[in-house]
Amino acid sequence: MKNEIEAMITDITATTAEAEDYTGEDGLLYCGKCHTPKEAYFAEGKTCFERDRHPTDCDCQRAAREKQQAAESRQKHLEKVEDLKRRGFTDPAMRNWTFEHDNGRNPQTETARFYVESWETMQAENIGYLFWGGVGTGKSYLAACIANALMEKEVAVCMTNFATILNDLAASFDGRNEYISRLCSYPLLILDDFGMERGTEYGLEQVYSVIDSRYRSDKPLIATTNLTLEELQHPQDTPHARIYDRLTSMCAPVRFTGSNFRKETAQEKLERLKQLMKQRKESL
Repeated sequence: MKNEIEAMITDITATTAEAEDYTGEDGLLYCGKCHTPKEAYFAEGKTCFERDRHPTDCDCQRAAREKQQAAESRQKHLEKVEDLKRRGFTDPAMRNWTFEHDNGRNPQTETARFYVESWETMQAENIGYLFWGGVGTGKSYLAACIANALMEKEVAVCMTNFATILNDLAASFDGRNEYISRLCSYPLLILDDFGMERGTEYGLEQVYSVIDSRYRSDKPLIATTNLTLEELQHPQDTPHARIYDRLTSMCAPVRFTGSNFRKETAQEKLERLKQLMKQRKESL
């Protein structure tokens, strides 16, 4: 047994020499490529099983190891982000809604970027956003940009809407509390198209339950809505008043006043179609 242990330690303390390696004036083995030591003496003249030296990385070995570690770390990061995006978006198309793909025309892009850059403060002080404004003004897109950017920082974000939430709750009523708890466990929850859900008594009660639970979790919330700030501040009835009061107390209102980007895109496609049809006609 003793001989086996000694053999094992000898293997550990021995340095494998390559053909181009050489022994330096200090008696240590040097790398023939980078000309730095592949061995080092034990401190203060100490020995281990009659050996006075131990293996160490030369510069090129160290660089190769660091490169490998960086590649492994990068791969783990990519896998983590992929998992966060798979779990975080109910609409897979939103995974491509990023600041990098933004056309830069939305005046609120800077406000959205600021949220990501100041995430630690936003989280600590429980500050959310309420993106409100007309249809097609980029509210959902910039909310998704925030989600994607935070996921790239390995922050778990859930971006969903109440149509999906209500359907999920109806499908698994027994697990209602667990479902809402899961929503509230995310560091950031984004509710898209708020106010478009069914206005039934049951629906409003579930909406309030989710908003109130998020409020009590003391975690930030971002919501997008086509409702005006006037409508949110002066609700039509008590059920809506309860919901809107919770929402507006959690989120700083950010107004979107730009043009309807979806209409512009549709018009651009129409013009392109006309151009293609004209080109085809001329070629005949």
